[in-house]
Amino acid sequence: MAARQDGMVTLGQALRVGLSRDQVRQMCRSGRWERLLRGYFFLGGEPHDLRRARIRAAVASLGPAAFAVLDTALELHRVAGLRRTSQVHVSVPVDRPRPQRGPVPWLVVHQLTVRPRDLTMVAGIPVTTAVRTVSDIILRTDRYAAVSVVDSALCLGELAADELHVISALIRGRRGAVAARDHLAEADGRAQSPLETRTRLRCVDGKVPPDTLQLEVRDDDGYLLGIGDLGWRGPKVIAEADGQGPHGNPAAVFADRRRQNRLVNAGWTVLRFTWGDTLRPDYIPWTVRQAINAHPHPRW
Repeated sequence: MAARQDGMVTLGQALRVGLSRDQVRQMCRSGRWERLLRGYFFLGGEPHDLRRARIRAAVASLGPAAFAVLDTALELHRVAGLRRTSQVHVSVPVDRPRPQRGPVPWLVVHQLTVRPRDLTMVAGIPVTTAVRTVSDIILRTDRYAAVSVVDSALCLGELAADELHVISALIRGRRGAVAARDHLAEADGRAQSPLETRTRLRCVDGKVPPDTLQLEVRDDDGYLLGIGDLGWRGPKVIAEADGQGPHGNPAAVFADRRRQNRLVNAGWTVLRFTWGDTLRPDYIPWTVRQAINAHPHPRW
């Protein structure tokens, strides 16, 4: 039962399979179970997903009409771009009283007006659709986070390019809609991580926008030498966004080095940027401009 629910069980389920309330309390006291909310428990000792179990418990505890929204809905859709927090965001219908319950620091209860067609299920959890979720998020975040979220949703296939106009319609007349539509216009689903999006936006702001993303570089025989995250074809400059995940293990590091050697030998300049570099507004565009100026081209 727990395996089907990310390691979560309810008190009612435990009682139905023959456990007593005292046995459930003993499970919690011994540390074998963890109490998530009143009547909802997480079974330890198994490779279950505590975060997903907490979300599942939060939604279920607020009644059959509750559903995950905002950051939590984005997380369930596997869309990146926001800083992960411990909070779980759940909405209950606006036509029902807000549930009265004791304080739960990590549970945030909303009352959002959502159409039935804007709801779906992810792993058995009611949640706003990807289109509705992205619409809600980009109204509440800054430009870099908003564009990162849209890029990630497009890259993952959670959003189709022709659904961007649906988002524009959903946000019409809402607070922040003018800025949010500008963020939609800057989206590019070729970006494969928020770090790539942030690097691109720094270049745009610094007046050195890349020609393309995911630039394929081949030799005269058509052999693929490498793919650059951001590319400037004329001056033969590539910028790589080095996140800890894809580039953090030794095999990835060695593969990156071999690829960089191939590109450098083919006459390309390869720049590498980290998350910390994106926090400095001028550093990335200045570095790119220096590399471009080292290889003059009529465009520049």
